[in-house]
Amino acid sequence: MSVLTRNEAQTRAQLLDVHRYTVDLDLTTGEATFDSTTAIRFTARTAGDTFVEIKPETLRSLSLDGQPLDPERLDGNRYPLDSLTAGPHELTVAATMRYSRTGEGMHRFTDPADGETYVYTQLFMEDVQRVFAAFDQPDLKSVFDLTVTTPTGWTVLGNGVSTQAADGRWHIAPTPPISTYLVAVAAGPWHSVTTQHAGLPFGIHCRRSLAPHLDADADEILDITRACYDRYHEKFDEPYPFDSYDQAFVPEFNAGAMENPGLVTFRDEFVYRSAVTDTERQTRAMVVAHEMAHMWFGDLVTLTWWDDIWLNESFAEYMGYQTLTEATRFTDTWTDFGVARKGWGYDADQRPSTHPVAPDPDAVPDTASALLNFDGISYAKGASALRQLVAWLGEKDFLAGINTHFSRHKFANATLADFIDNLATATDRDVHTWADAWLRTTGVDTLTAHVETSGHSWNLTVDRAGDRPHRVTVGTYDHSLDTHTGTDQLTLRDRFDIDIPQDGTPVTQPGHRPDLVVLNDHDLTYAKIRLDPGSWDTALTHLSGIPDPLTRALVWNTARDMVRDGELHPTVHLTAARTHLPYETDLALVQGVLGFAATQIADRYLPPQDRPTALATLTSLCRDLLRRTEGLTAKDWEQAPGTTTPGSPDPGLRLIAVRHFIDAATQPDAIQDWLREGTVPGGPELDAELRWRILTRLAVLGATDETAIAHELDKDPSATGQEGAARCRAALPTAEAKAAAWQAMFTDDTLSNYLFTATAQGFWQPGQSELLHPYVARYYPDAIALAARRGPAIAEAAGRHAFPAHAVDPDSIRLGEQALTDPALTPALRRKLTDQLDDLRRALAVRDAH
Repeated sequence: MSVLTRNEAQTRAQLLDVHRYTVDLDLTTGEATFDSTTAIRFTARTAGDTFVEIKPETLRSLSLDGQPLDPERLDGNRYPLDSLTAGPHELTVAATMRYSRTGEGMHRFTDPADGETYVYTQLFMEDVQRVFAAFDQPDLKSVFDLTVTTPTGWTVLGNGVSTQAADGRWHIAPTPPISTYLVAVAAGPWHSVTTQHAGLPFGIHCRRSLAPHLDADADEILDITRACYDRYHEKFDEPYPFDSYDQAFVPEFNAGAMENPGLVTFRDEFVYRSAVTDTERQTRAMVVAHEMAHMWFGDLVTLTWWDDIWLNESFAEYMGYQTLTEATRFTDTWTDFGVARKGWGYDADQRPSTHPVAPDPDAVPDTASALLNFDGISYAKGASALRQLVAWLGEKDFLAGINTHFSRHKFANATLADFIDNLATATDRDVHTWADAWLRTTGVDTLTAHVETSGHSWNLTVDRAGDRPHRVTVGTYDHSLDTHTGTDQLTLRDRFDIDIPQDGTPVTQPGHRPDLVVLNDHDLTYAKIRLDPGSWDTALTHLSGIPDPLTRALVWNTARDMVRDGELHPTVHLTAARTHLPYETDLALVQGVLGFAATQIADRYLPPQDRPTALATLTSLCRDLLRRTEGLTAKDWEQAPGTTTPGSPDPGLRLIAVRHFIDAATQPDAIQDWLREGTVPGGPELDAELRWRILTRLAVLGATDETAIAHELDKDPSATGQEGAARCRAALPTAEAKAAAWQAMFTDDTLSNYLFTATAQGFWQPGQSELLHPYVARYYPDAIALAARRGPAIAEAAGRHAFPAHAVDPDSIRLGEQALTDPALTPALRRKLTDQLDDLRRALAVRDAH
């Protein structure tokens, strides 16, 4: 199959205007394939040659302007259109297409809970070719008019309002001009909750087996949807540009969500089957806000080529967090961003595969290379850059520039240059120079504070390792005594803004030297922070006493960065977590710090002989959190989200502690008792997620067997249960279990994307290194062959989840470096292996540094 190059796309865009696709999909032809018929009306500006893309099971027929064409001329995924004459044309293509089990193209899923079948499209980048013929590039926008034939009893959702013309025959209202990758269809016996808002139909949808869980959260989801919709209309001059707003929670979805106009698709793990924390609800709300922002930035105005993907994702990431903060009860979203997303950007930006937020067009020569840039840089770093831009430019001028951008390019395409030019219309500031410094460069700056006392004042200077300008807030804090508790606290003395680089003159402030000086106190820039020695000593001993959770998040990120850079021993970070998390009130911080301590410090950065001690520390910490949350009643567990009384035990905090206690268990007795009794003493009662979590840990410890796994699957035969069973079976510490899991992942080629991921997650366990050692060498050739056979989605899963991440040793790194020389390596897997090997080298360096 040929990937589209940027040069080819530019040539075709100069030749063609595409007006309308009329697409007829028949989903009643069997379980393996469906029929697709497409008529494309387009105009050739001049005479010339081009091609149309399609990836059929069988190409049945084609005609151009009524004249038949030879299907045998299909070359991979391209059909040549030679010697086009200037003027209007109509191309008709009839094909049999194959359903997907990997979340690409038209994905088909049969729910093991009730036997019902659902299909949905994910056409991003170049997968529209798996569903119908298309001139597949983002700058050939067109109207799409779809008709879908389905089995009786199904409902069809699409980019516009869908109506049933006859039994099983549905017509979706034609779209405004949109890009090929944004076309969407979802069909099946959906459970739906519908309403009206601002004169438009709104709906949320899921498979029937999840209906009670969607109904339980329907008011919350729809309230957030309405609040974000209204807030965007206050920010943006252009109204919402489509005729309806549906949100479908679909099974086995590869991404978090996809911004299809009028039909956003989400992974249906966001329909919560089990207890979740309020931070997890906030994450779902942020994804709702993120995808809605795309309706303007990405859908109304679309990138011209994939080098500008950050224009889609960075904008939606920034706007999602900011709008959620302004419009909903989730007012601390930037704390969650700091602890859960920003590290993703910092990590990606320090790997060999780093790239600018806005890469040079020549660095994205084709769609295969473009797919690699959906990472922490395009999302988290880009959103951080926009947040810094707003701090520097001011929100009023920022939004004025954005609205000019929408007005000039609505229903069309735009580039980075267009975006910067439009921002420049709203300000006297030099945004072009700002863009060069922030968007065209790579790497993370480091800002180091130096504090000195001078008479009755103190001085601050900042060293910058890097080249970007920064506007940051400095926060100063002093020790104070809490008269109610008698404890030593930190109190905010002052906050003030400075620009970096400084002009060489220290910032002088009156009074004695503060006990804690924090650069970037509001976390408005993107840079690693280093505190002065006195402030760092105060932070280590009083971190939980810092009054603002966003400031605490920044200090925790500093500690995280220092561990990764070999400047702070991992056990010091672990001790700080043990000391301060029992007093932490922000759930996102507890979850983020515990997650780093467990998956990075205990599992990777400490040598194997120190891992049991680290797990014991985490277990003690979780016990403290459980003691702090004693006294919860059944009513507390049933209370409405976000209504915890300040100072009372938080069910979400207890849930985090229970999860991490299970994961850190080195002896099976306590969690076996929980599983047998069906409850944690003092709550919560075990739901499906916690039961599978315990069983997975028991499998790792060799304290369960196939009989128990099969029994649990009988109790929970859902899709999530199937994944839980696959994870448990792969985690069993026997040669037979590992061989069976490896065969399923790398030979059978029958696992869906989700079952592959679950099996991979269970397979590699840091406490089973001797048993797993032979598979480290097998991984590289088997993964390379698998990626070539099964495509980018499985390649991503193989590189992310099936990689031997706990094999932190020179031999594993050497094997990986040899694999990178293999010419058969696909771009998607090459990128993942490059990143994973760099993480192994970093983990090895951290161990060697101490």
